[in-house]
Amino acid sequence: MEQKIILTDCDGVCLDWEWAFMQWMAHNGMKPAVEDWKTVYKVSDRFGVSHADGKRLTSQFNSSAAIGFMPPLRDAQWFIKKLNEQHGIKFVAVTSLHEDPYAQKLRTENLRKLFGDAFIDFHYLACGADKDEILEELSHKYYGAPWIEDKPENADVGASCGFESYLMEHGHNMDYEGPATVVRNWEELYQLMVQKFAE
Repeated sequence: MEQKIILTDCDGVCLDWEWAFMQWMAHNGMKPAVEDWKTVYKVSDRFGVSHADGKRLTSQFNSSAAIGFMPPLRDAQWFIKKLNEQHGIKFVAVTSLHEDPYAQKLRTENLRKLFGDAFIDFHYLACGADKDEILEELSHKYYGAPWIEDKPENADVGASCGFESYLMEHGHNMDYEGPATVVRNWEELYQLMVQKFAE
């Protein structure tokens, strides 16, 4: 029987990176420079710092111990485990995190702690790295599989590589009009995935 596979980004899809990052920034004495910060994607714009400083802070956070203690996004824990345990669906993580092997190990352990044995493969890219190459590579193995993202550009890349692309809705991507199907939470994804894999 063919394996049921879903490819997914982690931050902003399975894990609440935004909440964890905001806590970490507050702990380090930094507050958002804009009132409606949830609609602002770039860290530099959100905190009123240079582009270089925004990248540095994100990289610093992504290689910190906080990566091992990130909470699930919304209802992700319940429905990912349900898809895995009740429907035999497995997950492949494709995430721009950090090249630090300890950060990668912390993320793997965090995913296993929250989602059990749902994840069977982990692809870690450098902090902020594009996913064009890895998605093109994985399309040869998982062509047509669902691909879940929160960054519009990556959702579009997945669609162009032949994946069935889904975009997790956030304040920063509300005006999305690309080829991906927009979902608000994992409950919506659960219904779509159960239907897809039942066909």
